[in-house]
Amino acid sequence: MHAQLAAQLLLATGMVGATVLVHLAGLGALIVLMRFHGERLQTSKAVFNQLVAIIGVAFGLFALHTLEIWIYALVYDLLRATPDFESALYFSTVTYATIGYGDLTLTKPWRILGAIEGANGILLMGWSTAFFVSVVARMRTVEHDWLRGEEP
Repeated sequence: MHAQLAAQLLLATGMVGATVLVHLAGLGALIVLMRFHGERLQTSKAVFNQLVAIIGVAFGLFALHTLEIWIYALVYDLLRATPDFESALYFSTVTYATIGYGDLTLTKPWRILGAIEGANGILLMGWSTAFFVSVVARMRTVEHDWLRGEEP
């Protein structure tokens, strides 16, 4: 019993570490892309370009979370903790997003891993939210000068 718990905690620690690294790399890639296209955000069409950039960042963050969900789903499938891959993907999605319908659960030897995925997912989503708010604030699209039609 203790060996199984230790295995779950060790795997969960590895999964948290892996998804944090994936998340960090993904946010770094988004920053690099935004810097690469930074000149476009300063042109006379800055408002349109800023809106496109915001949409791009939103989709980039969604893709990043999707990748992290799939990583957990692949692990669940490899462990045979769910009946099939579709179930693993469904379980991972509702767990990572902390929706937790409860209509599907992991096999008993891997329940703790699922619980830790929920904690991991909510922290990574919070990190993405902070990043997104920072991006929007830096672009000044929510500031009053933009609403008055003044150039940044």
